[in-house]
Amino acid sequence: MTKIDDVARLAGVSPATVSRALRGLPTVSAATRSRVLAAAEQLQYAVSPSASRLAGGRTGTVAVVVPRITRWFFGVVVEAAEDFFHRAGYDLLLHNLGGREQNRQRVLHATHLHKRVDAIMLVATPLRATDVTALAALDLPGVTISSGTTVPGWPCVRIDDVAAARTATRHLLDLGHRRIAHISGDPDDELAFSAHLDRRRGHQEALRAAGLQPDPSLDVESSFDIAGGTRATEELLRRGDPPTAIFAACDEMAMGALTALRDAGLRVPQDVSVIGIDDHALSGVLGLSTIAQPAAEQGRLAAQLLLDPLCGRALDADVSKPDASVILDTRLVVRDSTAPARAN
Repeated sequence: MTKIDDVARLAGVSPATVSRALRGLPTVSAATRSRVLAAAEQLQYAVSPSASRLAGGRTGTVAVVVPRITRWFFGVVVEAAEDFFHRAGYDLLLHNLGGREQNRQRVLHATHLHKRVDAIMLVATPLRATDVTALAALDLPGVTISSGTTVPGWPCVRIDDVAAARTATRHLLDLGHRRIAHISGDPDDELAFSAHLDRRRGHQEALRAAGLQPDPSLDVESSFDIAGGTRATEELLRRGDPPTAIFAACDEMAMGALTALRDAGLRVPQDVSVIGIDDHALSGVLGLSTIAQPAAEQGRLAAQLLLDPLCGRALDADVSKPDASVILDTRLVVRDSTAPARAN
């Protein structure tokens, strides 16, 4: 196996000069660089990427932290970000908190990331004040996605969850529905996806704008997944006088609602209309109306915001501020699960 010393001997320079020449540093003359490159090619010497990065003070790795990797949104975001990192020559170090407090402490509060990564991406990870302090102490660039908490100096990529929820509820109102239920995430779960709080606010704003007061009996909290949507809808039906429409805070909860309604002998949308938020990969198959959000684009753009400064490239004009909040558009997608309310 060829070593850097072999290249140095053939080129007639020191190993340190070989290293500088192969890294493209300006302290090496053009003639010397050509001689080193010719020797390296002749000996088929390949630079170790990890050694080259460490020599330049870089690890070539980005840490990505998610609450639960099994959820559709998180998986799509991470896949898009990883593709961008890979094409830029960076590796991804994934930390899945998995709903466990000890994982948060290990990742965010210890020196776990110190000197292991060049930057940090937090995907929908709620942060306490102590978390923000711990992240600032790492003195690393970072970016957040769909987070209700900001980190000083870090940009955030997100959608407007309040506006998305208003659009979903307004769609049901436009169809003539007035008993509109809302099923959303559990606010007591500190490691849960926090966007459901803004989505509840948007839902209630749309109701009030239509002259309706939010009815607590039509608001049920549960886990932010299919099983949670099923449980929440079953609870709604147990309360009697069922709604004519359900707005679920995410498509997975909406899918759970479809299951519970079917099991109760209710037809969608003839008896109950259902709408969610996301445009999950299965939403089209199930005919689920939804508010589509660009999950993959959020991952790609967040990765760009991290890597452009690290790679010495200028950011796009609309995301040039280091602590900018980039808000991406959502859109209403009407499918088979929503229809006009039946006349009483």
